[in-house]
This record gives sequence, C-alpha cells and structure tokens, in this order.
Amino acid sequence: MDRDRRPDRDRDQGGRARNARPRDALGRPLPHGAPGVPTMPEVPLPPEQALAEAERLLAAGRPFHAHEVLEGAWKAAPDPERELWRGLAQLAVGLTHAARGNGVGASRLLLRAADRIAPYAGAAPHGVPVAALTTWARELAGRIDREDPAGLPASVLAPRLTG
Repeated sequence: MDRDRRPDRDRDQGGRARNARPRDALGRPLPHGAPGVPTMPEVPLPPEQALAEAERLLAAGRPFHAHEVLEGAWKAAPDPERELWRGLAQLAVGLTHAARGNGVGASRLLLRAADRIAPYAGAAPHGVPVAALTTWARELAGRIDREDPAGLPASVLAPRLTG
C-alpha cells in the first residue's frame, strides 16, 4: 500500500495527510484523546495581523504556534517579502527549539533566521524592526551556545516583531 495512503493516517477533507493529534503548548504531538492546546488555523492572516498574533503567541510562551502563523504569512507573501516571512518563521522555530531545551537547534535556526531577514533592514516591510531583530537573534544564539536554554527567562524568548 502507498505509504501516503495508509488508512490509519489523519486526513483533511481534501485527502491530504494531516496530523489531527492534539498538541502541547510547544507543538509536540500528544496521544489521541489527550487534552491539548488548540493549534492555529491554516488560513493566512494579513501581514499586520500575522505579526501581531505571532508576537502575542511568543509573549505567551507559544513559539510553535507563532511559527504556524508566520509560516502561513510566508506561504501567502508576495515574492519580494517571502524571505523575510520565511526568516521570521525560522526565528519562531529556533525559539521552539530553545523552549524544548534543544540548544544546538535553537542557535542554528536563530542564526539562519537572522541571516535571512537581515537584507530587509534598509526597507523593512510592515514595520518589522529588522536591524534590532537581527541583532537580538544573533545575541540570543550566542547566549544559548553558552547557557542551557531551559534556564532562560521567558521574557528573553519573546522578541518584538513590530516597531
């Protein structure tokens, strides 16, 4: 049987594989039937709303869910902005790794995110404070290389995405 067509896989109405298992606050799958944290809808938000919602989720300690919001914006973004949104989504993934205690993954993703968003510093779309965010991400990556990310205060893992 085709691996993608297993009858035991969760599928959406279009037949695409979807993991319908509940998730914890950091996006890790839980057993079917366990209480979980609601995930974000896959409908992309307009840029300003996506930034505000992602920032709210980061402040609430939910970087995985912020990543989902930013990923939706990335996939819907016009070509000139796609790499900015991709970098912002990677930043949230880096923060997810940090919150899960994966320092190596966190540091790498934060640096990759900083490199991806840095070119937008001259004319940042939607008021994203690119220069400050790039500096923040690089400094946090360095700190994570020196310290256990599990010991970082939540406030350190909640950047400002808007000016």
